Amino acid sequence: MAMKIRLARGGSKKRPFYRIVAADSRMPRDGRFIEKLGTYNPLLPKDSEDRVKMDVERIQYWMSKGATPTDRVSRFLEAAGVVDKKVRNNPNKAKPGQKAQERAEEKAAKAAEAAEEAAAE
Repeated sequence: MAMKIRLARGGSKKRPFYRIVAADSRMPRDGRFIEKLGTYNPLLPKDSEDRVKMDVERIQYWMSKGATPTDRVSRFLEAAGVVDKKVRNNPNKAKPGQKAQERAEEKAAKAAEAAEEAAAE
């Protein structure tokens, strides 16, 4: 059974509230879970102690049994000092899309032509 430590969404519309749970990876996001391990309230300020609450001992127990935390939960664990910080680098994310690159190339070509015409005069 593939275990995940992930977020399960609760709360009403436009008012999210998440439970940090240990669940079988085949279950739906808000569906059946095995154990509640903590909470996350994104509406609270970032420096608030109540924003992320975790039972670190139980999380370490589940990780020792082979559960893998999702990216967001692993960031919480890194902030708590439970897991070593991963190096994340996605240089492709900052690049503009294909159409924007084509427009930039056309603009650069027009500017080069205008510069050549000005130099020829």
